[in-house]
Amino acid sequence: MKMVLKSTVAAVAALGFAGLTAANAADLTVVSWGGAYTKSQVKAYHEPFTAKTGINIRSEDYNGGLAEVKAQVEAGNVIWDLVDVELSDAVRGCDEGILEPIDHSILPAAPDGTAAKNDFLPGTLHECAVANIVWSTIYAYDSEKMGGNAPATMADFFDTKNFPGKRGLRKGPKANLEMALIADGVSNDQVYELLQTPEGVDRAFAKLDTIKDDVIWWEAGAQPPQMLADGEVVMTTAYNGRIFNAIASENKPFEIVWDGQVYDLDLWVIPKGAPNKQKALDFVAFSTDTQRLADQAAWISYGPARSSSVPLIGKHAEAGIDMAPHMPTAPANFKTAIQNDFAFWADYQDELNERFNAWLAQ
Repeated sequence: MKMVLKSTVAAVAALGFAGLTAANAADLTVVSWGGAYTKSQVKAYHEPFTAKTGINIRSEDYNGGLAEVKAQVEAGNVIWDLVDVELSDAVRGCDEGILEPIDHSILPAAPDGTAAKNDFLPGTLHECAVANIVWSTIYAYDSEKMGGNAPATMADFFDTKNFPGKRGLRKGPKANLEMALIADGVSNDQVYELLQTPEGVDRAFAKLDTIKDDVIWWEAGAQPPQMLADGEVVMTTAYNGRIFNAIASENKPFEIVWDGQVYDLDLWVIPKGAPNKQKALDFVAFSTDTQRLADQAAWISYGPARSSSVPLIGKHAEAGIDMAPHMPTAPANFKTAIQNDFAFWADYQDELNERFNAWLAQ
C-alpha cells in the first residue's frame, strides 16, 4: 500500500499539482448526482484534491442529461467546470461539440507503470470523457415487507399478480425499455437489436403498460431507497450504490435483485468554455488515478474504471463491510447483466424520450 501511495504522489507531482497553492487557486464547480454517490466523490476525490492543491470545490447536484450543459454553452455563460455524466450523454455531447476534448496522456500511469490507456477498462476512455465508475440499474425490495415470497427475476418485477403493490421506476425510457424486454423473455443479446425496430419499441411499451397503473416515478437517485423505506412501493428500480448505502449506512433490510441488471459507466466531462478548464483537467487526472478510484469504492458499491484499482478494494469506510462482493461486476452478480448500449442511446434518446413522454401522458 505504501508503494501505491508513493506512486500516486509521484504521479500527482509530475502533473504539477505541487506548484498549485491556495494563493493562486480558483474554485472549481463539480456537478454530480448527489446523495451517497456525491459523498463518495467528496471523500475520495474532493477533499484530498483540495488538501493537495488548495483549490476549493463547489459541489452541485443535478438529475443527469445534457440540457443544462447545452443551455450554458449555447448562451456563452458556462458556470460548470466538470460534470459527471452517463456514457451515452458523453458520446452525444462530444458529437454535438458542447464538451471539451480530453487528452488521455494527462492521466497518471498505474503503480506498476502500466500506461493509463492500458489500465482503464475497455470502453471507459472517450474523446471528451474519462470514466470513474461502473454502476448498475437494478431493482430492490424490502425483505421485511415482502415476506417469504421474494422476487428473484426481472419477470417478477412485472408480475403484479404474485407480487402485488406499487413499483418505482425512473422517469425516462433508459433501462426501463431494456428491463421490459428482458422481463418479456427477450435474450440479452437481442434487446438492442429489437429496440431498433418499431415492433421492438412497441413490445417494450406494451410490457410497461402491464404495470403502468402501479408505477410511482422517481427522478433523483435518493428517491428509491426512501420510497422503499416509507413503504410507498414494494419494489423499485434504483442505482445499486444507493440501495447498498441504505443497507450499509442505515441498516435497511433491503435486498438487491441482480437479474437483468443494466450496467453503465459514469464519466467526467468538461463543458465547452468551462471557466477553469485546466484545473478541471488536473482534477480529472487526480480523481481517476489508481488509489482515488479504489478509495471511492470504500464509500459506495460502484466498481472502479481502472484494472489496477480492483485489488485495492477493501472494506466500507464506515460499516466495515467487505465491498468486493457488492460490486455490480462481482461474478455472482454479473451472470445476467446487460451493458447499456451507449451508441444506441446516443442515436435514439431524443426519439425515445419523446415517445416515453407521450406514453406517460396517455
